[in-house]
Amino acid sequence: MLTGKQKRYLRSLAHHLDPVFQVGKGGVNEHLIRHIEEAIEKRELMKVSVLNNCAEDPKEIGSELAEQSGSELVQVIGKTIILYKESRDNKTIELPR
Repeated sequence: MLTGKQKRYLRSLAHHLDPVFQVGKGGVNEHLIRHIEEAIEKRELMKVSVLNNCAEDPKEIGSELAEQSGSELVQVIGKTIILYKESRDNKTIELPR
């Protein structure tokens, strides 16, 4: 679990990032989860945007993506989801204590 301080720090880092994936009317599926797992291992921190044609709630999608990909949900703001997972091989982000 991330502390409030760590989430604030990650939000500041994610502010300048562009969304890597988009969730559309197909919703969350195995294919999307697999791609997120691969990308988050390389990046550690990523944004996912929820398109307007998606019927599901972005908060529910965020928690579902985090749970299935084994990552931490940093924030859901509007239709943008921020995910973090510490990389095993490409660790670049040093979290504050």
